[in-house]
Amino acid sequence: MDRVAATTLVVAAGAAVAAQGPFNGAMARHVGIWPAALVSFVVGGLILIVVCTFAGGFGGLGSITSAPWWAFLGGATGVAIVSAVIVGIGPLGAAGVTAATIGGQLAASVVIDRYGLFGMRASPLTAGKIIGIVLLAVGVWLIVRDR
Repeated sequence: MDRVAATTLVVAAGAAVAAQGPFNGAMARHVGIWPAALVSFVVGGLILIVVCTFAGGFGGLGSITSAPWWAFLGGATGVAIVSAVIVGIGPLGAAGVTAATIGGQLAASVVIDRYGLFGMRASPLTAGKIIGIVLLAVGVWLIVRDR
């Protein structure tokens, strides 16, 4: 996939993330925080079963034991993210939750890239990256403070 297509896909995913908080927040108002997170993952899991069934099967799962231990943390971080968004959507709103999520993602991503964590190729910490994080932090503050 080229950069334009990848960027378009990820921007669309970002738009979906903005909608996911209100969806899960509405579910939480009906069933509670943890059951809402469970519903989110069950629905997602069912969709993935259908996708895997029609798009190449489950053959790669045979190599699951060769994955590093930390690769299994994706599910745990997913639970933490979805649950935090469900809790934060009321007080912060969709824009506040999305801004704070993006701020946290960028700050953590810069550290991950800087040290080459989790199999990523190491990338230097530059002045531009630091300025970007600071500007994003200011943006998060501006969005969250007016809620």
